Amino acid sequence: MSRYAFVVQITVVGAGVIGLTTALALEEHGHTVRVVAAATGPQTTSDVAGAVWFPYRAGPPDKVAIWAGHTRGWLEQLSADPTTGIDLLIGYEITNDEGMDPPRPWWAAAIDVSRAPAPVTGSPLAWKFAAPRVEPSRFLPWLTARLRSPIEIRAVTDLDAEPGDLVINCAGLGARELAPDDLLYPLFGQIVLTAPGGVDLGVTVTDHRDPETIFYVIPRRTELVLGGISRPWPPGLPPERDADVSRRILEQAAALGIPVGETLRERVGLRPYRLEVRLERVGRVIHNYGHGGAGFTLCRGCAESVVALAELRA
Repeated sequence: MSRYAFVVQITVVGAGVIGLTTALALEEHGHTVRVVAAATGPQTTSDVAGAVWFPYRAGPPDKVAIWAGHTRGWLEQLSADPTTGIDLLIGYEITNDEGMDPPRPWWAAAIDVSRAPAPVTGSPLAWKFAAPRVEPSRFLPWLTARLRSPIEIRAVTDLDAEPGDLVINCAGLGARELAPDDLLYPLFGQIVLTAPGGVDLGVTVTDHRDPETIFYVIPRRTELVLGGISRPWPPGLPPERDADVSRRILEQAAALGIPVGETLRERVGLRPYRLEVRLERVGRVIHNYGHGGAGFTLCRGCAESVVALAELRA
């Protein structure tokens, strides 16, 4: 139960993985929660995510490492339930580090990592680690089904006008106007989904040797997720598919010797990027946005921080 009985009603704005996880954590602590969102499920940025645990394009590093660690433990626990759409696989992050004993990556402070050849052409050295894998099309409905009240579908234009003792701003990119916050801006992302081909379904590979043209392959039950790109995008404009990006992604897969199947579809989205995640309380509003490319990696850790802020006296 909550520490302070004065918190009776909380409104969470946003129904991506951040909003849903935050709402669930608040309910688990005994609070009454309603979720309001302009979009849910397939219409959210979360549904387009690759959704493997990996702290990508999020800061500050010290807080991200803590939030990511808490989220990782939670996802590992949930992986025991097949209905969540979560399981564990082996991840390889190819970097420009040479040799077998470079400094540990900052995001690996609390997990086991080792140096090993990546399972791709040329076998470049990589950081090897276990990683929770999430299928958004299963996990987002799983979270939604556990909320006590249905999501209210409507646009929010004024946080102060929302009812409740507290309002939690989990609006993702929408927080740019709601907060308002010009430090939050969109990063364009695009993925190619293909048939599984001959890829090991228990392995994910990320190639960060060129920060301008990131590449990753994430196997799922019935498809492969191939990405990607992280490009600043004009605020207010909807994302548009870029044929050159898809072509480059498939060429990188071929260069690494990854046997993908036929292309099924392409998807685009805009990551809500900020140099540092904004997680703070201002009056009756708690802001929780700016998670960049790490929403599924930070969701539970950030939700726990929101609960702590909600249970402090103003």
